Amino acid sequence: MARSLRIEFKGAFYHVMARGNQKKDIFFDDEDRWSFLQTLQEARDRTGWGVHAWVLMNNHYHLLLQTPHANLVEGMKWLQNAYTRRLNGRHRLWGTVFGDRYKAVLVEGESRNYLSTLLDYIHLNPARAGIAGSGEGGFLEYPWSSLSVAYATGPEARPRWMSVELGLAAFGMQDTVEGRKAFVERLERRALEESTKAGIVPISEGVDARLSHLRRGWYWGSQAFSETAMELGKLQLQSRADPTLRTTLLRHAHDEDAAEGLVTEALGCLGLGPEELIRLNGSDPRKVAIAAGLKRNTSVSLAWISGRLRMKSAANVSQQLRKLAQGGPSLKQSQPALAEKLSGIFP
Repeated sequence: MARSLRIEFKGAFYHVMARGNQKKDIFFDDEDRWSFLQTLQEARDRTGWGVHAWVLMNNHYHLLLQTPHANLVEGMKWLQNAYTRRLNGRHRLWGTVFGDRYKAVLVEGESRNYLSTLLDYIHLNPARAGIAGSGEGGFLEYPWSSLSVAYATGPEARPRWMSVELGLAAFGMQDTVEGRKAFVERLERRALEESTKAGIVPISEGVDARLSHLRRGWYWGSQAFSETAMELGKLQLQSRADPTLRTTLLRHAHDEDAAEGLVTEALGCLGLGPEELIRLNGSDPRKVAIAAGLKRNTSVSLAWISGRLRMKSAANVSQQLRKLAQGGPSLKQSQPALAEKLSGIFP
């Protein structure tokens, strides 16, 4: 049977899972777990990945990754091969450590509903396995999870390769003592509420219950997201056999690099970070102004703009730009300070 296509694109989010060969353990002791985390850090440094969540169980692991570059396959190949060599070398073993192929579910990371459901799914794994959450320390008594290592700790104690801003923002929380405490307490309440439904992932409000599962599906997101992903998959398949299409895709990649530079400059000018982008409404004047500038000065798609600026969908970007063009005062008239700030970036 042919392997399923890995859909790769800039900014993609993935729920990555891998189990031991024949479901055997992939971690024999804590030193192995530290070795895996060190290897994950090295993979992150090599690829530029964003590591937003993880949990290590005895015979499998879960990761929530974002790939600023389309390099999931390249990075995962290095990660699993490097860990296999290190584990076998330490325990004087040989052969395959991981069974079958790792699972990579494409995630609609721009949606707070889907992102928050996945974060809970990962962090609740130890509780659902009955190895965390019942003692005095609650969830934090389990040390092999990004919950205890990153989300419950301050920036000074957190591993430098961990990213928690998007995860906290998905629940409307900030990276403060109060925000981190609320993040943990909310998770513990959820575990208590679903204690009679162990192993079942409750669907968050706003998430379409018809969609594929976090473990067994190929994507986790809305129907519109799946359709966009399938189109990207078709392009990847076609480009393998079509040199002209490969050239076109390379040109698109170049265009996206140029657009990314403009977005980075504009966000810096306006003082907007990743967490603000998630919290701000899709019709926020700052987002619309940047989107309009990108539309005038680049050839990137509305889907790219919506994903980069967290504007819900390409349709929403189109609607906001149409409103901007159809009536009412110009940006210079309605938002003179904003127009002045962006004038040097988007002529």
